[in-house]
Amino acid sequence: MTASDPRPIGEDDLHAFVDGRLDPGRRAGVEAWLAAHPEAAARVAADREVRDRLRARLAPVAEEPIPARLRIANLATPHRMRISRWWTNVAAAALLLALGGASGWVGRGSMPGPGAPTEPMTQAAVSAFRTYVVEAAHPVEVRADGSSDLVQWLTARLARPVTVPDLQAQGFRLMGGRLLPAGDGLAAMLMYDDDRGTRLTLYSRAGPSGGRGVFRYARADDVAAFSWIDSGMSYVVTARTDEARLLRVAQAVDAQVSGQRDGAR
Repeated sequence: MTASDPRPIGEDDLHAFVDGRLDPGRRAGVEAWLAAHPEAAARVAADREVRDRLRARLAPVAEEPIPARLRIANLATPHRMRISRWWTNVAAAALLLALGGASGWVGRGSMPGPGAPTEPMTQAAVSAFRTYVVEAAHPVEVRADGSSDLVQWLTARLARPVTVPDLQAQGFRLMGGRLLPAGDGLAAMLMYDDDRGTRLTLYSRAGPSGGRGVFRYARADDVAAFSWIDSGMSYVVTARTDEARLLRVAQAVDAQVSGQRDGAR
């Protein structure tokens, strides 16, 4: 504290004193305070000595020219480019949102959101699920221990390659399968269960030739289903489970049937 400045001398003042950043009036007050506090004066003197050694050691570096990559003009250019790219991305996102909104409006009848199944194939799959998962004695026609016969039989009847996906990583094991009527044709239904008794079915039949469709989610009361089409086949996985788990199953099925089909080409 000095006569001209009533504030007490603190650490900030001492650091500023070492760095030579005090105005003349405050510096005079700090010098007077240090004269009355020899321990603090010794510490300040030591700090000044360290500062002087660092300055002497770094002086050659300070005299080096500034690297081109650190010059203001060069630093500003990437910043301007980032801003430009940011605005470009914003514009692109806005355009995609506009196009997405328009396409969603045009396709609102063909892309139903989560709700009761509206597609005939999904309705058929859910109906078959409800019919056979409650069976204790005969939930399937051919059991899993005859899986090779099951694949050959279903492939021959559908006249399309039938794959039996391995869903053990998703917690389901194969129980077996059966053949079902599907309009003018036939459908294959594979049934799986887990250690808690949850049953799951994979319903497949010939679908639109060529092309690929997105996963569609539907729920009928406590039964959930994901459906999609790929390369002339339609698929539906159905179970009494949550959407996230069923989606993982659908993705695993899709990966396996697509991989086997591509490998057979």
